[in-house]
Amino acid sequence: MPIRVLIVDDSALIRKLLTDFLASDADITVVGTAPDPLIARERIKELNPDVITLDIEMPKMDGLSFLQKIMSLRPTPVVVISTLTQKNADATVRALELGAVSYVSKPLVNIGNGIAELAREIIEKVKEAAKARVSARTARPATAPIIFDHRLSSEGRIVAVGASTGGVEALQVLITALPANAPGVVVTQHMPAGFTASFARRLDEKCAVTVLEASDGLKVMPGHVYIAAGNRHLEVVRSGATYRTRLHDGEPVSGHRPSVDVLFNSVALAAGSNAIGVILTGMGHDGAAGLLEMHRAGARTLGQDEESCLIYGMPKSAKLIGAVDREVPISRMAQEILM
Repeated sequence: MPIRVLIVDDSALIRKLLTDFLASDADITVVGTAPDPLIARERIKELNPDVITLDIEMPKMDGLSFLQKIMSLRPTPVVVISTLTQKNADATVRALELGAVSYVSKPLVNIGNGIAELAREIIEKVKEAAKARVSARTARPATAPIIFDHRLSSEGRIVAVGASTGGVEALQVLITALPANAPGVVVTQHMPAGFTASFARRLDEKCAVTVLEASDGLKVMPGHVYIAAGNRHLEVVRSGATYRTRLHDGEPVSGHRPSVDVLFNSVALAAGSNAIGVILTGMGHDGAAGLLEMHRAGARTLGQDEESCLIYGMPKSAKLIGAVDREVPISRMAQEILM
C-alpha cells in the first residue's frame, strides 16, 4: 500500500511543490493538503494519513503547538519542512524533542539548481518516517540523575554513543539520567551543521553533566558529554593517560558525516576495554561495524531495544553481526552504562 501523506503548509506554492515531489514516487500518495493547523486537524480525522509534513511557522496556531497536540492526541509520524529548520535551530530541536521523526529545510527563493536533490531528500525522509514507531507523548517528569558510586572511578573510562533518527529524544532520556560524576561521554548524532550547538545547549540546560558541542583537541573529562559537530567526523585519540577529541572533514562513512562508525572505530583503538559502546535508534547500519570493533577490543557494548526505538535499524544491524552484548530499553540505558 502506498504511504498516505498529508501536507500542512500555509504557502500554496510550497504545497504544490511538495505534492509534485511526493507524487513522483509510486510508493507515496498525497491524500490532502491544509493551509493551517485548524484545517489540518479536520483533514487528519477525515483522511487518517500515514505521515504528515508540517511547517513550523503558520497562521492561527504555530507548528510546534500543533505538533504537540498531534503527538499527544493522535500520534502520527511527522516530517518538519520549514525555513525555520535552518534559521532557527532551536525550533527544529524542539520539534524533534516533541516527537517529529525528521526535518527538511524548506526551499527558499531560488531552488532551481538543487530541486532534484531536494525532492529525493523529502521522499527519503517521508519513507523513513512511515517506518517509525511513534507513540503518544505525555508530559514526562524531569528525570532524576542516577546515583553513581563515588568509589567507582570514572577516570580512564569513556562512553561512546551513536544515534540517528529518533536520537534527539533518546539522548535526552539517556543524558538527563547521568550523574555529574559519570564517565566522559562522546556522542555522534546524525545532524547537519548549524543544529548541534543548539542541541548541546538545550541538553546542557537540563542535565547534571556538562553538555557541549565538541571542538578539536578537547580533553574528555568525567561529567562531560561531547556532541559531534554537524557535518564533521568526531574521533577520540589517546593523549598520554587521557583522551582528546579530534574533528575532521573526511569523506562520509556509511553514508554519513559525522559517522558513528568513525567514532566507534577510534574509541576501539584509543580505549579498548576501558570503553562502553552504545548504539541507539536510527535508520540504516552506521555504527554496526564500529561497535563490532569495540566489542572485539574488549569494550562492553549496548544496543537500544526494539520496543523503545523510534526506528530499530542501527541497533538491529549491530545485533545481527554480533556487536551487541546486551539490549536495553532507553529508560534503563544510563543505569546499564553505570553498572
